[in-house]
Amino acid sequence: MAFDDPAPTVASSTSAVSAAEIHELGLSNIPQVLFWRKIMNLHKDSCLVNVHNSRTILATWHATTWHGYGAEEKGKILDSFKRLNGITDSPRIVGTMGKSFFYNFEKVAPNIPLGVQEFENNGVDGWYAKAILLIESPNQLQKSNAGAYGPFQLMKGVALNYGLRVNKKVDERANFNRSAYAASQLIKSICIPYTKQMLDAKGIVYNEKDLWFRLLVMHVYNAGAGNVKLALDAIATPATGMGLIQQLWVTSAGRFKTASQNYSQLILAAFLEYEARIEKKTN
Repeated sequence: MAFDDPAPTVASSTSAVSAAEIHELGLSNIPQVLFWRKIMNLHKDSCLVNVHNSRTILATWHATTWHGYGAEEKGKILDSFKRLNGITDSPRIVGTMGKSFFYNFEKVAPNIPLGVQEFENNGVDGWYAKAILLIESPNQLQKSNAGAYGPFQLMKGVALNYGLRVNKKVDERANFNRSAYAASQLIKSICIPYTKQMLDAKGIVYNEKDLWFRLLVMHVYNAGAGNVKLALDAIATPATGMGLIQQLWVTSAGRFKTASQNYSQLILAAFLEYEARIEKKTN
């Protein structure tokens, strides 16, 4: 049930993919975004003990020490946190390790305008390129546990489907332009259409220009349409706009679990952190 569908043309500069709309929507100061910005600046030797659903920070701990505690010892510590913070229910409390080593935005900065342009050349909103580059592999080319590889973290099957060579001798997922093309094709031909289909089925009105819509598309890019559909179906009364995205942050279904819940939170935090570290210094 789209309205005001955008014309097929897209913005022609990185100014259209800034963090401005995140500030305008009041999302820059919500707990989840503030939490992940802290993680992006925290050394891997430290971790933030936090309430998973709300990302309320309870303490900063030495990472090795925290993860070295046994279940009984950790349970006692968690009970003390609950008493100190007046927590009466039984939320999931976790320790999240610092990731400053991973979120090396200075290193990825030269590729941002290149990625935006490659996506726009293929008729895809450059915002998606920036989002992927900021959170998927900003510090180095590496293979995920699931087998995704390259600056746009493409699975082998996806890469092959869009004409990239992946064999024992060559892996074009490491080629920036080729992988950018494949990622933009995936967004254009799979992620956006399936997102529309799922929203139409639930009678949720959308606009492709809205931030929440693009974040939902990115959930499909990360978790797959089937898992996002399971998560949406698990929400008894789906909200609209950013409310729907925030419902996904606390919804588990199929393989849509912690990493999937975090995905759009990370995108929001990364846009803001990139603005603070890179864009304000160069403008």
